[in-house]
Amino acid sequence: MTALNLSIDCVILGFDEDQKLKVLLIKKFINNKNDFQFALPGDLLKPNEDLLAGGKRILKSLTSLENIYLKQFHTFGNPERTKQSKDQSWLSMYRKKPKERVVTVGYVALVKMEEYSPQASSFAVDAEWVELSQVSKDLAFDHNEILDTAIKYLRDQIDHKLISNLLPTKFTLSQLQNLYEILLDQKLDKRNFRKNISKIDIIKKTSEKQAGVRHKPAYLYTYGDDSFVSQI
Repeated sequence: MTALNLSIDCVILGFDEDQKLKVLLIKKFINNKNDFQFALPGDLLKPNEDLLAGGKRILKSLTSLENIYLKQFHTFGNPERTKQSKDQSWLSMYRKKPKERVVTVGYVALVKMEEYSPQASSFAVDAEWVELSQVSKDLAFDHNEILDTAIKYLRDQIDHKLISNLLPTKFTLSQLQNLYEILLDQKLDKRNFRKNISKIDIIKKTSEKQAGVRHKPAYLYTYGDDSFVSQI
């Protein structure tokens, strides 16, 4: 009977100064000829390791990033997901039994890129932010599917625990709408957006307004539960 291995793959998404959505990828050699491919940060879970703890360990070991709120979003178990020749070539370099089946759990995070400086380590020879439109269609294993599923999850769920990590502690509704539009990849009607936001209990209007702006200052909003924001 073929053994079953469990791994974690992390989809770390960030925004640059131009408000473009990027994903953190690692670069790894796939053979002894220095041919390489890009992949999501991921690795096998240790036998007695908690899923989330494993995700954080793996992310830190490959990219040096830590203290990031990770959210589990999907599990990928296609029996053929590691069977491509390029993937078997890499597995043969690092696994005693490269043909064993691997099921992976996907975690997603949204971060402010300026707050994190990835440094490649372990079997990753580089780690870099890549704009979504520039991501190779030939990532390792099924990582293109994992990335696409993470984006769909974000657009379907609009998980405030995730998007709160991209906003200042106090923000305007315009800032929030801009973030929604980037994540959803569509323009939103301002009036309808604000009407819908007013129904979300965790988003609280403060008595404070913007300072130092030339236009009419807007009210600032915040997430009402302090324990909700920036969970690690």
